[in-house]
Amino acid sequence: MSRGRVPFMDLKRAYDVEQACSIMPNTFQDDDDDDGDDLWPLGEIDPKKLKFPCCIVWTPLPVVSWLAPFIGHVGLCREDGVILDFAGSNFISVDDFAFGPPARYLQLDRKQCCMPPNLGGHTCKYGYKHTEFGTSVTWDDALSASARSCEHKTYNLFTCNCHSFVANCLNRLCYGGSMEWKMVNVAVLILTRGKWVSASSVVRSFLPCAVVTCLGVLLVGWPFLIGLFSFSMLLVAWFIIATYCFKNIMS
Repeated sequence: MSRGRVPFMDLKRAYDVEQACSIMPNTFQDDDDDDGDDLWPLGEIDPKKLKFPCCIVWTPLPVVSWLAPFIGHVGLCREDGVILDFAGSNFISVDDFAFGPPARYLQLDRKQCCMPPNLGGHTCKYGYKHTEFGTSVTWDDALSASARSCEHKTYNLFTCNCHSFVANCLNRLCYGGSMEWKMVNVAVLILTRGKWVSASSVVRSFLPCAVVTCLGVLLVGWPFLIGLFSFSMLLVAWFIIATYCFKNIMS
């Protein structure tokens, strides 16, 4: 065979490969276009085993929820359904939800998260601001990073609580295209869109408040209702004003 010439059989093989590639679908491109292919499938929600994959969970607080039933304790769950919650100063509880099993839950959509592998991979409008705050490439990675952040914070019901942990994680994920998650909108989200785990969860959440209210009216009279309503309004006003007007005191 003379130098510089390609055998006929090699040319035929190359032609066959080219033809096959031209009629085959672009598998790699299709995978990139499918937003769900890079996400692990989630398991079923199982309240009996306390497994709530990618959910915000809520449970009433002793004493506080008896007086203001809209206030409770929240946590955020990993992809395998394990609950993480800011349960005390420098402490993130794992698979041991403080104050009892969840009464409400809301499963979040991972497709609404911005989890860029690099600065050029942002799907949110924040870009560098999101990277500076702290991004994550997976849902569980965001929970781990937020947990490490809260392990160095002092728990305070009024300025740095379980809602702060959830808000930090949602900001890290830029959930819903927003980095403006605070205590207030986290609470509103779970209270307005959350689903009750069971009928007994509804009873467990509201029965103590109903009993306290009835006893208060019987023993004190109608002024008790005025005091209870004032207490609830003061709590709401504090969280709204402190969150949106005095941001430096809120964690």
